[in-house]
Amino acid sequence: MCGVLSRLPRFAEGYALLLRALRLLARGSHLFLASRLDAPLLVREAPLGFTFADAEEGFSVQPAIEGSVIDVQALLPPPLGHEGQWPWLLVEPILPRLTLVSIPSGAQGLLATLREYGTRLPAQARPELLRHLSKFEAAFPVSLPESLEARVVPSTPGFLLRLAAVQEEGLEGKLLVRPLPEAPPWPPGEGPSELRGLRAGERVMARRDLDAERGEARALRERLGLPVDSASPSFVWEGSEAALDFLERLEPLTGPELRVEWAQQPWKVWTSPDAEGLKVEVKKKRDWFGLEGALNVEGIRVELGPLLDTLLHHRRFVPLGKGRFLRITQALRERLIPLVDLVHPTREGLEVSAAVAPVLDALAEAGVEVHAPPDWRKLATRIRKAQEMEVSVPPALKAELRDYQREGFTWMARLAEWGGGGCLADDMGLGKTLQTLTLLLHRAKDGPALVVAPTSVCFNWIREAERFAPSLRVKSYRDADRERVLPVLKAGDVLLVSYGLLVRDAERFASVPFATLVVDEAQAAKNPDSARAKALADIQAEAKVALSGTPVENRLSELWSLFHIVFPGLLGGREAFRKRFAVPIEREGNKEARASLSRVIRPFLLRRTKAEVARELPPRIETVVPVVLSEGERKLYEAARIASILQLESRTEKDKRFVMLAALTRLRLLACHPKLWDEDSPLPSSKLERMVERVEELRAEGSRALIFSQFVRLLNLAGEALEARGITFQYLDGQTPAAERQARVEAFQRGEGDVFLISLKAGGTGLNLTAADHVIHLDPWWNPAVEDQATDRAHRIGQTRPVTVSRLVSEGTIEEAILALHAEKRELAMSLLSEADGAAALSPEQLMDLLRFTPSP
Repeated sequence: MCGVLSRLPRFAEGYALLLRALRLLARGSHLFLASRLDAPLLVREAPLGFTFADAEEGFSVQPAIEGSVIDVQALLPPPLGHEGQWPWLLVEPILPRLTLVSIPSGAQGLLATLREYGTRLPAQARPELLRHLSKFEAAFPVSLPESLEARVVPSTPGFLLRLAAVQEEGLEGKLLVRPLPEAPPWPPGEGPSELRGLRAGERVMARRDLDAERGEARALRERLGLPVDSASPSFVWEGSEAALDFLERLEPLTGPELRVEWAQQPWKVWTSPDAEGLKVEVKKKRDWFGLEGALNVEGIRVELGPLLDTLLHHRRFVPLGKGRFLRITQALRERLIPLVDLVHPTREGLEVSAAVAPVLDALAEAGVEVHAPPDWRKLATRIRKAQEMEVSVPPALKAELRDYQREGFTWMARLAEWGGGGCLADDMGLGKTLQTLTLLLHRAKDGPALVVAPTSVCFNWIREAERFAPSLRVKSYRDADRERVLPVLKAGDVLLVSYGLLVRDAERFASVPFATLVVDEAQAAKNPDSARAKALADIQAEAKVALSGTPVENRLSELWSLFHIVFPGLLGGREAFRKRFAVPIEREGNKEARASLSRVIRPFLLRRTKAEVARELPPRIETVVPVVLSEGERKLYEAARIASILQLESRTEKDKRFVMLAALTRLRLLACHPKLWDEDSPLPSSKLERMVERVEELRAEGSRALIFSQFVRLLNLAGEALEARGITFQYLDGQTPAAERQARVEAFQRGEGDVFLISLKAGGTGLNLTAADHVIHLDPWWNPAVEDQATDRAHRIGQTRPVTVSRLVSEGTIEEAILALHAEKRELAMSLLSEADGAAALSPEQLMDLLRFTPSP
């Protein structure tokens, strides 16, 4: 064995095999040196160290293992090129013993020097040796003479935090301790318990209490808001906001106990003044106003755009360049938040509508330097005066306004005084028409007014005007004489036009100036791309008012469309509104965006509910009437549902939405009556049977009901079923002539007919049917707001009895799933009116869930 070791394998493979064999054989007692067959060879592994000793005219340095000096030439190296990778061998035949000597990386250079030049160092090498001695001690075992031992000095208390900027705006920190300034720092509680270094030519040493370091570091991390249980001494803050928040927490703790070092130039943070130093300039731009400005902080110009963008995204620091930031004070933030809500960034810069005038007035009073053209100053003065204006109810009004109605009229009158547009969004049945007629009387002297309404509502306007505002000259824009009406309009005239005729003669209406525009049932123009919305947006009017109990039915774009008509620019451009409000609110549930939108529209949208203001109105009782389908109806429904799902599997993603909507409509029809899908079906309708039973119960109680359905064919079938039982009824759908509509309404109000069959679309608005105290919905519609409007035909001012609302829902069908959506839709739509939230349209996933819906077991 000794001969083998003296001739080490020349190749790495052989050396590796030798090492493996030695380690395996060392576990037993069958390994021997050829020269010592009397005793087993002891194999051990140990790191190489060095022993320093005083010698004549200098020092000696010798390799050592576990404190014992060895002959440097006795070490047998591994194959060339692997000196630091594999252990060296030391054979001691006398013992006998074989040591696998690992060479620490810091020892390789010193070992090579000793093997080539010997183990003696001259006295002149002492300074150089002292400089490197601490590194040697940290890298490998070292034994020193007394002359080279370090003097113990007190440890330096406290922590060291090293900071470095990472990526664009991030920050990286590392928490360390440095008990000995002359030695490298270490993470708290890690590394050697003794540190050595060179101080003024003398070696010094500081001792560490590792347990105490760990405890103190934990407490410090807690005070700094860092992860307490983190095993890593490093921390990263992604983004400048988080990093600067940390630096704020760090600042009061910095001192002897916590020293900070920056790898680059330290970050610089300035604090903004409260309002002084900010300059804002308004510039006229077509229909909008441009806004420019800047804040001066110690000679640094901070543009208004980045300042407002920082506030918009709820940050506190404005980046000013590499490692430079501006901290926005809370006082300035509170001043600028109202401006943030009303400013719309565009490619041409910041743009605002007239609604921002009061905000700029408030900023000027707070010390902001505001520059504006004369027409802006005049507008701001008009707004201020309008807000303080005392508004009297016109003596020509033939009605006694309730308190909330007087408030609604006053609100509209003040907006109209300075040309602002608004939406009166009171609950159905609270008298929006009466409040608006009061406004038209108030503004009659200013010029002619235009009222745009659905055909079904136009008659109600004529009747209400004759009753409450007879001094107004109400004129209907009809096919026969419409060419003669527009040119002769004058103050005191109110022109009433349907949406259909407005679209047909849009160019003619766009050329006529009006004092006041009223858009009734404004949700009819909820699609901004529709001809209705475009025709309304082109109308010239000094004041514009929208009336709608449901300004948002499905998505927030409907709100944008409404305000684009009555107050262009208030909500910014369409795409900007989508990015800033619609997407964050509808898809992400962003509360900050919702609150911001609420602040923007709050001065221009007034909503009161019946529960708030019409306390004398009797209660509305909601109930669901379950309908159990017959066995034949159930089989027909399930076959259609499964067939629809199978059909979708072969469709492309592009076609799937259309197919799903068609399938859902089929299921809705089959949940009501088999004949709605197959006219030749012999199966009767369980739902209509339950409807007739319900009506007969109401007749016995002396009650009367309104019956609504989305499907005209179902209403016809319902009429046949009622007629077969001798139950009298009135009927109204989209094909009913306008004059006949009113006649049938008046007949029902007089007591003619036990029930009133009404199509949801044609009769959901503009009708007063308080003679009924029950409302029956034959089939649930996607949006509960539409059903609520229909219900309010009976539950409105003038109703003296409680109104019961019954929804006939076929069990185990899509109708149950639709009803489950109602609560969510109603909550979101209502929160919009109070907190600027809205309900998004149904997603493909929601549609598919409806299609898959089956009854719970």
